[in-house]
Amino acid sequence: MAKEKAVGGEARKSQSAKADVKATGSKKTADAGKGAEATGNSGKNTLPVGYVPRLKKMYKEKIAVELFKELGLKSPMQIPRLEKIIVSMGVGEALSNKKLLDAAVDELTLISGQKAVKTKAKKSIANFKVREGQEIGTRVTLRGAMMYEFLDRLVNVALPRVKDFRGISGNAFDGHGNYALGITEQIIFPEIDFDKIERVSGLNIVIVTTAKTDAEAKTFLTKFGFPFRK
Repeated sequence: MAKEKAVGGEARKSQSAKADVKATGSKKTADAGKGAEATGNSGKNTLPVGYVPRLKKMYKEKIAVELFKELGLKSPMQIPRLEKIIVSMGVGEALSNKKLLDAAVDELTLISGQKAVKTKAKKSIANFKVREGQEIGTRVTLRGAMMYEFLDRLVNVALPRVKDFRGISGNAFDGHGNYALGITEQIIFPEIDFDKIERVSGLNIVIVTTAKTDAEAKTFLTKFGFPFRK
């Protein structure tokens, strides 16, 4: 009889231990879910799942069809498309003031919607007191939906805010269908609060496309609303 009670007590303890394990597992799962949700909100891609940018939709429904006809292409695979957009800022003063580099990273993250990374000097330059490996700038590479969202804001919101804006140069192609654009003031982007920035800085934007020639790339970007000077 005493043996049966002992066996029963051990069984109850075992069941209780299993219940505790399940409860702990459920809590960990819930915490992991919250963590994943938080990461999704503050990570690289902050767009809703399944969201299709306006320019991407316009490219598929209209621009691609027009380019196929205008360029006389034989296959849909030949239609030019956006590959990536690289946005960078050089901060030479970071050699003496690290605070400027941190501010540049935060500003570029706000502008692009994606976490920017610090860039290092590839070689030493004595005249500029730069040593190999020193952090002297920041950069972000955009692809997919984030790329189309940035392009939309650049063309339709930021560029029209440039003082005395008369269009952008049509001669800044590299010969391989890629376009480089220099912005003198980051404050043209509405995400930047002029009262909170450390200083007014410029930034470089490189738009990489699959176009075979500069002429194709220019026609392609014009369809997206790029205001080239005539």
